Amino acid sequence: MPESARKSDPLHGVTLKAMVEHLSERYGWAGLGERITIRCFTHDPSVTSSLKFLRKTPWAREKVESLYLHSVAHPRKSAVPKGDAATS
Repeated sequence: MPESARKSDPLHGVTLKAMVEHLSERYGWAGLGERITIRCFTHDPSVTSSLKFLRKTPWAREKVESLYLHSVAHPRKSAVPKGDAATS
């Protein structure tokens, strides 16, 4: 893959497993199932079962990739930034 193509592909080097783990940690399985309504996220969810389904189902994988890109582009703000804790 040419260097310019790698720079333009934000998913380059990110595995499907890493995406599912990131999303399940960020939203939890229940939250992930609300955002993407597929059984592998709503009924007895696990990374392994999700990967099996997503590898066989292109439309579902596209939804996961889209949500992953959105979550990376819009990180959650922490309540108290590190190093800025108030001292008494």
